[in-house]
Formats: sequence, structure tokens, C-alpha cells
Amino acid sequence: MTLTDLAFLDARRSVPSRQLGEPAPDDATLRRLLESALRVPDHGKLTPFRIRVLRGEAKLAFGRTLARLAVEANPDMSDAKRDKEQRRYEHAPLVLVVSAKLDTDSKVPELEQNLTAGCVAYNILLGAQALGFGAQWLTGWAAYDRGVAKLLGMKKSEHIVGFIHVGTPTMDAPERERPSYDDIVSTWTP
Repeated sequence: MTLTDLAFLDARRSVPSRQLGEPAPDDATLRRLLESALRVPDHGKLTPFRIRVLRGEAKLAFGRTLARLAVEANPDMSDAKRDKEQRRYEHAPLVLVVSAKLDTDSKVPELEQNLTAGCVAYNILLGAQALGFGAQWLTGWAAYDRGVAKLLGMKKSEHIVGFIHVGTPTMDAPERERPSYDDIVSTWTP
């Protein structure tokens, strides 16, 4: 292994969901992607994560329901925001809902369980890119809404970590400014 092997991480990009089209991973490729994504640090072997697959008409119906809920919660929403809510699930052909399923009786802190679920979501982003797909991890109001969690069949101990939109990029994802090493990394001394 050499330092050039890290070029894959250097090239990581989130592709905006509106720039993701067909094809999405087929069933066999998706299964393989998710099997790899599940290989995360998991203190206590709790498996504190779940994944729900949204595609086709089910994905579109989910999007319509979320748009309706958004408008009901904010009837004075601008036309532009209303349109964005209505189209949010029309772009990427595949959406993976990653959730944390917490074991509140475990000695493993809930924060660690949430981080484990977050690692699954991040591995999906990396795996999708490794397979030539694009992906974007989104949250927004729906990730924190208990009604949306209930719609997805989640119990009280489970909450959404993110909606991972996956598809084929329709254009190159732009690079964005990244934090400076010197601004982030320091060496602690007593």
C-alpha cells in the first residue's frame, strides 16, 4: 500500500441528489454494496442500525407523503419550497434510509451506537462511489420527524440517521473547499 492508495478518499464527492439519474445499482450490486457497508466498528456487537430501501413507485409515494406533511406543518410555505419538497424524491432512482436502532439497556453509550449507524451511512457513500455511482447523504426536517419515522415502521428506539440518494451522476460533482489540515489537527502535550 502506498500514499497514492489514499487518492480514492481524496476524490470523494457528494453528488447532489438532483444530479443523480438511472441506473441505480441492481439488486445484486446493491446487496454487495450494503454487505460491505455493514462492516463498521460496533462496540458490543449491538448492530444498532437498519436500512430501508426506497425505489420505484414506493419511493415516489414516500416523497409525495413527505411533501404533504411538510405543507401541513407549514401552510405558508413559499411556492419554491413547496416545489422542492414535492420533487425531492423524483431525482435519484434509489434512496436508502439509514437509521440508528438504539439499545437503551446496553452499557454501550447511545452516542457510540449513533456513530456506528453513521459509519454505515458513510460506508454507503464510499461504496457507491467505488462502484461508479454517485450518492448524497441528506437529512432535513424529515430525518427528525417522529411521524416520518413512524411512517417507515420505526419504533421509539429507532431514528433516522440519513436518506442516502444513489444513482448515476448526470454531471461531474464539483469540488468544494475543504478544511485546512493546520486548522483542524493539533498535537496535544501535557
